[in-house]
Amino acid sequence: MRTWLLRFKKRHIWLACVTALLALYFLLRGSRPLMNALADYVTTPYKKAAAFLCSLTEVSVAEVFYLILACLAILYTANVIRALFARKRWGETVYGFVLTVLCVALTVYAGFCLLWGVNYQTDSFQDRSGIVERKGTVAELQRLTERFARELSDAADGVPRDENGVFSADYQTILRRAPDVMQEAFAEFPVLRAKDVQPKAFVNSKAMTAMDFTGFYFPFTGEANINVDCPGAFIPSTAIHEMAHQRQIASEQECNFVAVAVSAMSSDPLYRYSGLLMGYVHLSNALYRVDRTAWETIRSSLPDSVRADLRANNEYWAANHTAFTDASQKVYDSFIKSNGDPNGVRSYGMVVDLLLAYYG
Repeated sequence: MRTWLLRFKKRHIWLACVTALLALYFLLRGSRPLMNALADYVTTPYKKAAAFLCSLTEVSVAEVFYLILACLAILYTANVIRALFARKRWGETVYGFVLTVLCVALTVYAGFCLLWGVNYQTDSFQDRSGIVERKGTVAELQRLTERFARELSDAADGVPRDENGVFSADYQTILRRAPDVMQEAFAEFPVLRAKDVQPKAFVNSKAMTAMDFTGFYFPFTGEANINVDCPGAFIPSTAIHEMAHQRQIASEQECNFVAVAVSAMSSDPLYRYSGLLMGYVHLSNALYRVDRTAWETIRSSLPDSVRADLRANNEYWAANHTAFTDASQKVYDSFIKSNGDPNGVRSYGMVVDLLLAYYG
C-alpha cells in the first residue's frame, strides 16, 4: 500500500485538492451575498468571455469538448486493459484506473458546481424581476389556457409547414434570429438585458434526444446548445430557454417562463408561435390534471395544424424513449438536487405558477 501511495502521489494530491474545493463550496454556498459576488465578478464574466470566443466559430465547442473527452476515455481505458494483460500487478493497475476516473469525475463536477451550481444559490429571476410565482384557481388556469389556445390558433397559419402540415422552418434561420428576439424583450424584462451570441446547433442531436434533452447550456464555454433533430416547432422557444440560462438563471421553471413570455411577445412569427405552443403545453397539462372536461373542450378548439405539431412532438419523443433516457434524467435530477433545488427535474412543471402570476 505504501508503494501505491508513493507511485500515485500526484493523483492523491489532485484528489485531496478537488475534494477540499468541493467541501469549501458546499460549506459556503449558503451565503447568498458571497454567491452573488462569486457569480457577478468571477463566473459570469468568465462565461461571457468564453461565449464570445466560442462565437467566432459556428461549431459547438462544447460538442468538440465532449467528443475529445470521450476519445480520451476510450484510449485510456484501452491502455489500462492492455496493461492488465501485460503485467501481473493487476491490483495496482486497477487502483490507478479507479483513482484517475474518480479525480477526473470530481474535477468536472467541481467545475460545474463553481460555474453553474453557484447560480442555484444566487438571486433568482423572480428576485430580480419582481415576477413571483403564485397558485391560481382552476377557473384562472382554464381562462389562461383558453387565451393561449386562441392566440396559438391565430398564429398557426403564420409559420411554414410541410406536406403533413407540420412546422418546417429551417433551424439555421431560427437560431440566427434568436438574439434579436431576446433583445425585443429587454424593455419588458430589463433583468434579461445582456449582449447575446447566437445559440449553437448540436450536430450529434440524436445523442441529446437519447438523454431527453431539447437543449443544454454548457458553462465551461458559455454556449447555448440546441437539439435540432427534434420537432422544429419547439426549437425557437428552446433557444430562448437556453439563452436565459446564459443570464445566471439556473431554475428550469424560470427559464421555461422566460422562453414562453419572450417568444410569445416577439414580432417574429416563428418565435411567437413556438412560445405560445410551449405555454399551451404547460398550461393544458396542468388543466388536464384538475379538469379533464375543460381540457378536452379547449383541445378540440385547436386547428389541425396545431394538433399536427403536438402529435409530431409526442410521437418523436415516444419513439426515442429508452432506458438510457430514464437513466440520464435521473443523473440530471440528482445534479439539480445536489445544488440546492429540491424539485429536481420536476421544476419544469412549476412554470404554470409564473405564467398565472404574469398573465393573470
